[in-house]
Amino acid sequence: MGTGVIEEILGLIFNFWIGLAVLTVILVKFSVRFVPQNMAHVVERFGKFNKTMEAGLNFIVPFVDRVAYHRSLKEQAVDVPSQAAITKDNISLVVDGVLYLKVLDPYKASYGVDNYVYAVTQLAQTTMRSEIGKIELDKTFEERESLNINIVNAINEASSPWGVQVLRYEIKDIEPPRSVLEAMERQMKAEREKRAVILESEGQRQSAINVAEGEKQARVLAAEAIKAEQILKAEGEAQAILAVAQAKAKALNVIGQIAISNEGQKAIQLELADKAIQARQAIARESSVVLLPDGDTGASRVVAEAMAIISTINKQRGDGAAS
Repeated sequence: MGTGVIEEILGLIFNFWIGLAVLTVILVKFSVRFVPQNMAHVVERFGKFNKTMEAGLNFIVPFVDRVAYHRSLKEQAVDVPSQAAITKDNISLVVDGVLYLKVLDPYKASYGVDNYVYAVTQLAQTTMRSEIGKIELDKTFEERESLNINIVNAINEASSPWGVQVLRYEIKDIEPPRSVLEAMERQMKAEREKRAVILESEGQRQSAINVAEGEKQARVLAAEAIKAEQILKAEGEAQAILAVAQAKAKALNVIGQIAISNEGQKAIQLELADKAIQARQAIARESSVVLLPDGDTGASRVVAEAMAIISTINKQRGDGAAS
């Protein structure tokens, strides 16, 4: 065998191994798939669903299998375009919102509906129009949270065959007609003025109550002060009367003790005689006619009469004590 033939054979073998290596690289490249986190790849074999590849290292058969759909398992925010809606009281509104959804089943999201994002958005618009038509204009602003919850529940019930779950729905803006806005502004202005008048009247009322309470407290305090003053004055007068009475009692007791003795009797007799003389002098000064008793009219006569009176009194006291 010639050298040229050997070189030709070696070249063929070398080319074979090179081709095999290239083919192996190509096969590995087309058969190995790395799926990112929170992603899912739907694989078809000969145009028919085969499997769903999840995050990580996966393998497919080259030229037989193909990745037909790439589905994100992350939560997605979808803007819902503005649309017209009519409330229960026939007021036209322009409403827009934002929808938060998540793919739960990549198979249903790929084969259950052509475009799940578009389908859910359309469903959100129709559901929002339906829910707004159940309530009046005033409640659309007050019950926005309950309105969002009702829309989410209605969408999830209808979108379950699509493998999609709506997590939240938020109404971004509700725009009523200009005439309604002007009427609402006038209403709010009237309400503010009404509250201002009520607050002012309440303030005046409370002020009057406070003044009346203050005057009442002042009168009560004044009456209590007068009462306390009268009580103190009465107590002072009572104590003064008691002190005078005690002093008189002591004086009478002393006089009585002294009057029992002989010296006291003599002093009393002299006092009575002096009183009798002063009384007759007073009568003489006041009257132009003076009546004189018969007999002796001297001082000894007057003293004798006074002493007779005292003796009679002492005798009566002695008889009373003996009995």
